[in-house]
Amino acid sequence: MIPSRLTFRLLPVVPIALGLAACGVSDHDDSSSAPLGVELATAANAQPDAIAAPAPLIDLSPAELAARMAGGNVRLIDVRTDAEVAEGAIPGAEHIALDQFDPAKLDLSDGREVVLYCRTGRRSAIAGERLAAATGKPVEHLAGGIIAWEEAQQPIAPRYTKSH
Repeated sequence: MIPSRLTFRLLPVVPIALGLAACGVSDHDDSSSAPLGVELATAANAQPDAIAAPAPLIDLSPAELAARMAGGNVRLIDVRTDAEVAEGAIPGAEHIALDQFDPAKLDLSDGREVVLYCRTGRRSAIAGERLAAATGKPVEHLAGGIIAWEEAQQPIAPRYTKSH
C-alpha cells in the first residue's frame, strides 16, 4: 500500500520534472548560462503585452476642461437625456443622448478634440469607450460629470446646441 501512495504522490511531479529537464536540452550550443528551468519560470511571469495599450478614456477635471474650452479647440458633447439637458448644460455643449450616440455618425473632420460629459461621468465613460473603439484613440471625458462641474463653480447655460 505504501508504494502505491508514493507512486500516486509522485505522479504530478513527473510531468513537471520532465518539462524542466526538456528546457535544458538543446540541439545547438546557445552558450546560455541560465539555470535549468529558467525559461519556464520566466514564461510564467511574462506579461502577454509588454507594451500596454493606451487607456481608452482620459479623465479631465472641471478646471482642465475649462482651460481646454478657453483654448477653443474642443467639441464638447453632452450624452445626458433631453430632460437632464433641459435643466442646464455646460455652455457651448452639443447634445447627443447616449442612446443616440453612434461614433460612426460623428463628423470628426474639423480637428477639434471631442470631450464627453454626462451627469456623473458613468455614461460619458460608456460613450468614450465606444468612440475610442471606433477611432483607435483615447477619448477625454469630464470626470464626475456636470455635478463636478457645478461643484467647481463653473458656468451652466440654460440652452444648448442639439445635434442628432
